[in-house]
Amino acid sequence: MKVDVSLEAWLALSLARGLGGEGARRLLKEFGSPEAVFAAPISSLRSVVKAEIAAEIGEGINRDATAPVLEWLEDGNNHIITLADSDYPQALLNTPEPPLLLYVKGRLDLLNSTALAVVGSRNATPQGISNAEAFAKSLSDAGLCVISGMAHGIDAAAHRGALRGQGSSIGVVGTGLDKVYPAANRDLAHALAGQGALISEFPLGTPPLPANFPRRNRIISGMSLGCLVVEASLQSGSLITARLAIEQGRDVFAIPGSIHAPQSKGCHALLKQGAKLVESAQDVLEELGSTFVTPALNSASQDIDMKGPGATLLDHLGFDPVDMDTLRIRSGLTIAELSAMLLSLELGGHINTIPGGLYQRIH
Repeated sequence: MKVDVSLEAWLALSLARGLGGEGARRLLKEFGSPEAVFAAPISSLRSVVKAEIAAEIGEGINRDATAPVLEWLEDGNNHIITLADSDYPQALLNTPEPPLLLYVKGRLDLLNSTALAVVGSRNATPQGISNAEAFAKSLSDAGLCVISGMAHGIDAAAHRGALRGQGSSIGVVGTGLDKVYPAANRDLAHALAGQGALISEFPLGTPPLPANFPRRNRIISGMSLGCLVVEASLQSGSLITARLAIEQGRDVFAIPGSIHAPQSKGCHALLKQGAKLVESAQDVLEELGSTFVTPALNSASQDIDMKGPGATLLDHLGFDPVDMDTLRIRSGLTIAELSAMLLSLELGGHINTIPGGLYQRIH
């Protein structure tokens, strides 16, 4: 294949051992372009970076390192976008530490679309999953691209909901794009690569290292107008994304939950710190001051169209997880009667069972 000399220089700079993003930006500021960096004398390079890094760069482009990436680019769905490219996300470009380049699989047109981050707990409740999917679909139908981190729980639900809407979705990952993590999300990754996009700043082959996931969070928030946290414990990584969003001047939204649920503690902490409480996708759009059209917002708190004993039992259930004995006391029904009604409600999609023998209302 014909090699783009400029792109190869960008790749080689990004892959230089020990250099990192900060060092690469210093070199670009000093010399103007990656080609100029590799053409500079080692003595000049030493004035900007450590001697051992200057020596490596002074040896020229490491084609053993760049060749596998150039081969990866032979697939027309794979792209590399550098700081100098017009397709580079402009919102991200205006953050303190924009990545030197981005590996992209999927639609380049989404990189500069109007976007909102939707993040939350990996260990989400059934209600949280339902909320994430419903909010994401409504936001997507309103024209927003939903960005999240492709993790279990809320992230995956947000991607699924957004892909069913009009605005699609972007997954920002903490590995190389030749790997899928978590493996259980392989089908979701393929859907994003086909209908939306996958993005990483990490070289091909990068495994799921713990330190990489907080780093990718700055890209999630940096590409977005704001950040919606659906569910989060006090130790959740999604609170890192929310903090980064605040530092980047983005709006932060949070959905309130049960005072008894660990997955709501992080959202409540954000609300105490000034995050905007939202109960529907329309709340988010109004706070953004948008003119998006929302023909059919699917609020996750919509009323259940039910009558009779089922509706009465849902009233007894409330919105917090409840065990069978508590329901028996509240309703006055026998265990046999409760079991039959709960099974009917679960099959109808109105409740879900969760670990510990508990039942929780979905809507």
